[in-house]
Amino acid sequence: MLDVLGVAAVVVDAAGRIVLWSPQAEHLFGYRADEALGQYVARLIVGEEHRDEAVRLFGEVLRGGATWAGTFPVRHKDGSTRQVEFRNMRLTDDLGDLYALGIAADRSAVARVETELALSDRLVSQSPIGLAVLDTELRYALVNEALERFDGMPAARHLGRRPSEVLAGVDAAPLEEAARRVLETGTPLLGLQVTGTAPADPEGGEHAWSVSFYRLEAADRVLGVAAWVVDVTERHRADAAADRSRRRLVLLADASARIGTTLEVERTADELASVVVPALADVAAVDVLDSVLSLRRPGAPEEGPALFRALAVKAGHETEALPAADPPGSVAVYGADRLVTRCVHTGRPVLVARVGPEDLPRIARGPEAARQLARAGVHSYLAVPLIARGEVLGALDLKRDRHHPLPFDEEDVLLAAELAARAAVGIDNARWYQSMRNAAVTLQRSLLPGDPPVRPGLEVAARYQPAQASSEVGGDWYDVIALPDDKTALVVGDVMGSGIDAAATMGRLRTATRAFADLDLSPTQVLRHLDRITVGLEHFIATCLFAVHDPRRGRCRIANAGHLPPVRLPADGPAGLVGLSPGVPLGVGGGAFRTARVPFLPGDRLVLYTDGLIETRDASIDERLALLVSLVDATRELSLEESCDRLLRDLRRPGAQDDVALLIARSTA
Repeated sequence: MLDVLGVAAVVVDAAGRIVLWSPQAEHLFGYRADEALGQYVARLIVGEEHRDEAVRLFGEVLRGGATWAGTFPVRHKDGSTRQVEFRNMRLTDDLGDLYALGIAADRSAVARVETELALSDRLVSQSPIGLAVLDTELRYALVNEALERFDGMPAARHLGRRPSEVLAGVDAAPLEEAARRVLETGTPLLGLQVTGTAPADPEGGEHAWSVSFYRLEAADRVLGVAAWVVDVTERHRADAAADRSRRRLVLLADASARIGTTLEVERTADELASVVVPALADVAAVDVLDSVLSLRRPGAPEEGPALFRALAVKAGHETEALPAADPPGSVAVYGADRLVTRCVHTGRPVLVARVGPEDLPRIARGPEAARQLARAGVHSYLAVPLIARGEVLGALDLKRDRHHPLPFDEEDVLLAAELAARAAVGIDNARWYQSMRNAAVTLQRSLLPGDPPVRPGLEVAARYQPAQASSEVGGDWYDVIALPDDKTALVVGDVMGSGIDAAATMGRLRTATRAFADLDLSPTQVLRHLDRITVGLEHFIATCLFAVHDPRRGRCRIANAGHLPPVRLPADGPAGLVGLSPGVPLGVGGGAFRTARVPFLPGDRLVLYTDGLIETRDASIDERLALLVSLVDATRELSLEESCDRLLRDLRRPGAQDDVALLIARSTA
């Protein structure tokens, strides 16, 4: 401070002569020491107009021993007059001689320092930013009022203590480590983010502060570390809210892509559970009302117990809360006091933000399940209804445990409800589709023949498989028709299209085929009559292969209407496709059909099939036909029943989009 002010020292004896002249005096007054020593001070540095006043003040100090302080005009060596701040006092040496000591500084420098000190004091005391000074031992040496408010503790309780001894709601170890590093290196650290609780906040929410450190230094030593603390809680919460919103949008986008990819109820429920775990919950369960799956209207929705069927359960990690849930496929009755029952009765979400011991019996399926949830640390619960087209289908049941420490809040309720609503539409579509599909399958199976009849000179095995659950039932069929003279008609056909209409059309064509076959018409004539009938069947077309086996002549007569060629496996030769005129599909109208005569001797096999057996999206039809021929060759030693199963197993792919009819005949005479 003395260096900043440039304080000069001047000592004058009782006669007014200068006996000490400091280097700072030379700078302040302009005279060197050799020029000033021994001179009368009043004559040297005081103008004539102020000299009497100076002598009077000098006399008062020497005679009375009083200290005088004030501003006095002095004359610089360059002739200018300057205002100088003085502090004058009397001195006595060991001989009793009197002297006057004058401490002087330029008034403008003093005023500047006073202003800076006042400004610094105001900055520290009135700043909304928390300010602190830590000494070299990282103990508080100064704390302003703003930091008192942040910490909820008076400044006096800070002083002499480390941050780790004061900050109860914050992990102070990183702060002290950062301050120590700044103290050692001198490199400032800006914007260190710190989170924790604030004692001054009665709500106890999470707060955030931005802390900056820089080293305080004097000319030749380190004084400590200054800390600037800015409360950034609002920004932190806004960033957290924005991050949560972003993650929710990502989750909704993910749900749009992953939920409802099939028309299967169980698959859609599993997709919903997979989306919400672990992004929204640690454990998720999807339960629907049993009456929904059976397409029965539920009873009074506002009262009584409810019968649920569990469709899916997911957990983000190993937890006892998983076995506490109903396993998929199981059915359970829950009373009206259960929260999931209340959810479906009211059609409203049920939120228990903080689950207590008294809540677990209303959440769990039983006492043991309640104990499992308690051991798993389940602390928050949310159930949202699955509602589609105004009907409550079931509920999405969500739980959080120790892996997800924050409880569910209202934003989580909105997100879960949005996800549940999307999944509910998919589940509703799937259940109605499955109902229609089941009806079509039932219809189609009822229209197909039972076990093939026993025919002279012929052994027959057949299979029908509908498309997988995600596709509609097609119009594939097969038939074995007894004809006069021990002859047998073998038929395989495929109505293009799907659903109940295709199945019904298939039934018409099968009935017509049997009627024309009973007239003992040639295969060509049968197909020609079927073509005329199909033209009038509401734009349906179909492919068909019609063969007549004559055991007495050891041959088959075969005609084709746009169908894939059969495979013949001779008893003494390799399998191969039967060369036939392809013909046009039934329903096109005006097509020409030709009958081919194919040898069919004892031990020979003939394989008739629909395109669902061989067609795929990733292989050409020629490749698949070649594979079929090789597999037929490989089944030579198998029974017909085993051959059917082998071909379906090796050629049919999971998730097949088309149904398949397969008929294998072997000549026995």
